[in-house]
Amino acid sequence: MNRGLSDELKAAFPNTFPVVRPLIQNLPIPDPQWVAGFVDGESCFYVKIFKSNTHKLGEAVNLSFILTQHNRDNELMRSLIDYLGCGNVYNDSEKVQFIVTKYKDLTDKVIPFFEKYSLQGVKLLDYLDFVKVIELM
Repeated sequence: MNRGLSDELKAAFPNTFPVVRPLIQNLPIPDPQWVAGFVDGESCFYVKIFKSNTHKLGEAVNLSFILTQHNRDNELMRSLIDYLGCGNVYNDSEKVQFIVTKYKDLTDKVIPFFEKYSLQGVKLLDYLDFVKVIELM
């Protein structure tokens, strides 16, 4: 949808015109519950296991907390760095990602935040699995 309607949809709905999405800038994050709700809908708690010659077991684990949005929301994603006190923002031509990968940031900032401001949806199950992996490490 971010790229506009397909030719097939344009033909099926010839009298449909796009609405210009307003650019919202410099709005502060309203409260921590807003962040929790945003994360419920837009985040990923990612665990990657990969082969590694430098680890005793021959495998290593990378953990990431990721939020992805259209690149027009770059400013919002950057504001999360200040709000949570961690993370980095990465851009490409279509998307912007807020990513936290540092183990200490995950254990000292991200996990405590969601312990205090709990996720409510299905994402809570992903988060709980993520926490189990962190505890095992």
